Amino acid sequence: MDDVLDAGPFFHGTKADLPVGAALTAGRRSNYRPEIVMNHIYFTALVDGAGLAAELAAGDGEPRVYLVEPTGDFENDPNVTDKKFPGNPTRSYRSTDPLTVVDEVTDWPRLSPEALQAWRDRLAEGIADGTAQIIN
Repeated sequence: MDDVLDAGPFFHGTKADLPVGAALTAGRRSNYRPEIVMNHIYFTALVDGAGLAAELAAGDGEPRVYLVEPTGDFENDPNVTDKKFPGNPTRSYRSTDPLTVVDEVTDWPRLSPEALQAWRDRLAEGIADGTAQIIN
């Protein structure tokens, strides 16, 4: 990484139960639109953002947030930075290189049931009209 975009730490939210040392890779189905195979792995430098991604991820597992380390180059997530928040205040990134799970974060702030439902409703509306943005 010649031009470091952010020094981190970095987080990834999911419902997968992952061991320390696991590699998170691109090429898997989207947590939000399972018909799409992702070309990138998404992560953020904000634990709250990873928590939101974990809460909204598909599946029945417990939402989890992991401390991760990029293994290669990464870039600003254009789905968020260019379309929603110029300048990347969400500190959202993506990479085609794997992320390594360093640890599980257990003290991240959880959403209230009402806030979580509001986010799910927004996501469902976006998917229905084709304008949904991948959060993480």
